[in-house]
Amino acid sequence: MKIVCFKKKFLLCCLLIVVLISVSVGVFFGVKEANSQPSQTKVIVIDAGHGGIDGGATGKQTGIYESELNLQYAFALQKICQEFGYKTILTRTDMNGLYSPIASSKKKSEMQRRKEIIQNANPDFVVSLHMNSFGSASARGAHVFYAQDSVSGEAMATSVAEMLFENVDYAHKEAKVGDYFVLNCTNVPSVLVECGFLSNPEEELLLQDKQYQSKFCYHLFCGILMFQKMN
Repeated sequence: MKIVCFKKKFLLCCLLIVVLISVSVGVFFGVKEANSQPSQTKVIVIDAGHGGIDGGATGKQTGIYESELNLQYAFALQKICQEFGYKTILTRTDMNGLYSPIASSKKKSEMQRRKEIIQNANPDFVVSLHMNSFGSASARGAHVFYAQDSVSGEAMATSVAEMLFENVDYAHKEAKVGDYFVLNCTNVPSVLVECGFLSNPEEELLLQDKQYQSKFCYHLFCGILMFQKMN
C-alpha cells in the first residue's frame, strides 16, 4: 500500500513539473513574440536645442555649452527609445547649427529647419531638450513645458513632469505653458524639457554625469509611456 501511494505521489510531482515547465515556456515565448512584434511603431522626434554659433547657456565652472549637453541628452534618450522599439528622428546629430550658412537671419533659418524636420517625420511625439540658466545660483531642477491650448501637449507634459518629480532630485512637479517655436509648430503631443540649471554649480557637474543622463532620460521616456498608456 505504501508503495502504491509513493508511486501516485511521484507521478503527481512529475505531472506538476511538466505543467509548470509548459506554462513557463508559453509565457516566455508569448512575451518574446509580443515584444518582437509591436502593434504599431511609434515615432519620436528628439530635438537637441541650439547648435553652431548658438551655444545657448554656458556652464560657469566647466565652460560646457548647452548645445553640447543637449546633444548628449538627445543621444541618451534616443538609445532608450530604440531599446523599447520606438523609431527616433533627431533634429541634429552633431554640433553644427541647422541654419543655412547664407541666411540673413540664422535664428529664423534654424527654426524653420526644425519645423521641416518635425513635419516631415510625421511623429507621434516631440521632445525638445534644453539646459536652463538663471541669475541666482540657487535655482535648480528640471522644468517641463507645453504649448498653450494644446490639450495633448499639457497631458504629456504633466505625465513627464510627474515622473521626473518622483524619480529625479529637485525636478519640478508642475508642467508649465511655454511659448516656444518648437512646441507651436506642430499639433502632435510635444514637450520642451529644461533638464537643469548650468548656473547652479552642483547641477552643472551632475548634468554632465553619464549615469545621471541615462537615469534622467529613462524617466523622461517613462513619462511619455505613461501618457501613451492613458491615451
